[in-house]
This record gives sequence, C-alpha cells and structure tokens, in this order.
Amino acid sequence: MDFQQLLNAKESERDSDWEKDFLRLFPEQSFSLIYPDAKPGPDNWPYLWISSEANEQAAEPATKILDWLSQRGIGLVVNPNKNMPDYVFTYGMLWLYALTGQFIIDSERQDTKKKEWEKTTEKLFYGYPKEDYIPTYVRSILKEFFLQQGIMRPKWILLTEDKENYDLCFSLESLNHPAEKDHQSLLEAISWFFPNHYSLVLTSEKGLADFEEI
Repeated sequence: MDFQQLLNAKESERDSDWEKDFLRLFPEQSFSLIYPDAKPGPDNWPYLWISSEANEQAAEPATKILDWLSQRGIGLVVNPNKNMPDYVFTYGMLWLYALTGQFIIDSERQDTKKKEWEKTTEKLFYGYPKEDYIPTYVRSILKEFFLQQGIMRPKWILLTEDKENYDLCFSLESLNHPAEKDHQSLLEAISWFFPNHYSLVLTSEKGLADFEEI
C-alpha cells in the first residue's frame, strides 16, 4: 500500500498495521505548509499544520520539516482540514525520530547501555539522563516549559530496581510541591515532550539519591 492509499483509508481501517505503514512511509514524502508558523491544537500545544495535497511550489520534504520541529518543541498535524487529521505527532515522537530514526518504540524495550547505575537504597539504583537519552536541545525546551509554569529549577533522576526497567522521576519539591490532585494532569502535560516508551513519575526526593537539575 502506498502513502496515498493510506491517506484514503477509512477510519475503521486505521489499525496498528496502518500506523506502522504510515510512519514508515511518512519521512519519504513532501508536504505543503498550511501556515508558516505553529498553531495551538485542541490540547493547547503548538503544532505545525501541513497538507499532503500536491503543491510543487510549496513542497517541503518531510525530513526537513521533522528536523526543524525537533529543535523547537513543536508538534505536527497532517491534513488537519479533514474531519479527523490523518495523524498527530507529539513533540516527543519528533525528537525520538531525530535521535533514533523511529517515532515509536515498543514500551517493553528500554535501552540500558546508555546509563551507569549506582545504588541509592537496598532496592533501588539510580542514574542520570545522558545526551543520547535526552538531547541538550530537548532539555532546553523542557526548561522553558517549566519556566513558563513558574518552576525555576526542575530536577530529575533515573531510578530502577533491575537495571532494565526504569523511571524518569521528577522531583516534587523542585516542581513547587503541586497538589496531589494535580499530579496526573502535570504528568500528562510533561508526557507530550517525551517518547511513548519513557516511564515518567513524580516523586519526593526524601530518602533518595541527589536529583539532578535539568
């Protein structure tokens, strides 16, 4: 099935296989920009709107668009003129592609070779995100997001029991002690900036190793 056939598929036909084919073929395409700048989506995050309709004068290679967005903390919407857009990329998907060549990674598979673990308690080991786990430009975008929320020095740490499955933990103290009722919405907001397989947690620093400032 080619890319245009994928775009013509009915909503009921768009299963996980459809998504895999779409994401595999997407970087090979060209698109026209509906607007030159990002627009807020229904979730209030910024998205660049692009169209697959032929427009040779305005055609931009997908790879160029993806590279530009990955450096700026902006998501991507494909054909938002339809009743339902053909696809919506969060920012986390875009920088993951820039880093690994994949938009989505199986949540059961985590790469541990990039981290060096030290023991923090009898049951937990800790480490810190490295450049090949979270690039510097992503950290800068995250810091800007937190700054807009009035959070001046957000901190994090990686925690694991088995050195194979681990959580990226954000310090509640550094996030200005949000109320427990707000934890889920804050995690959902933070998750927009991360790939789907990153496990994110809000936790107190008490009893743990020193957290690192982002």
